[in-house]
Amino acid sequence: MEQKPISPLLKGVIISLLLITVSLVAYFTGQDTASWNRWLCNLLLLGGIIWSCISYGKQLNNNVTFGNVFAHGFKVSSIVTLISILFTLIFFLVFPEIKEKALDLARIEMEKSGNMSDEQIEQGIGLTRKFFYVFTIGVLIFAYMIVGTIASLIGAAVTKKQPRPPFENQL
Repeated sequence: MEQKPISPLLKGVIISLLLITVSLVAYFTGQDTASWNRWLCNLLLLGGIIWSCISYGKQLNNNVTFGNVFAHGFKVSSIVTLISILFTLIFFLVFPEIKEKALDLARIEMEKSGNMSDEQIEQGIGLTRKFFYVFTIGVLIFAYMIVGTIASLIGAAVTKKQPRPPFENQL
């Protein structure tokens, strides 16, 4: 007898809570711009989606196909992306200094590159300031869905599959 698999929504919420916890700890310890924070979040997302794919296959006694498992992982990554966008927008509203900190970091990176004039840097920062939330949401969607798609493909590939024919038990 097959057990009912855990929904993609619940798995997405669990993974999102882990990512939010890491983000909050990094922010309150002053490590939010550290590269380890970005890497840890990506590894948690990747590992969480692969885990969700493998557990989905096990919960259905491996009576799954590559496409079934991939779709499950993709749904989980979509839910994580939506929750992360919502969290990020709320976080920026509660802590508006993060936006200014991000703009300052962008300015420093532009100055370091050395191939932009002061006027170009000001124009770039002005444009970034104007469309900050649009850029942030776009980057989140792009990054999380790319990582989510890769994790879903890996999860679907490594999940044990033994699909049975649909009419196997009929006379």
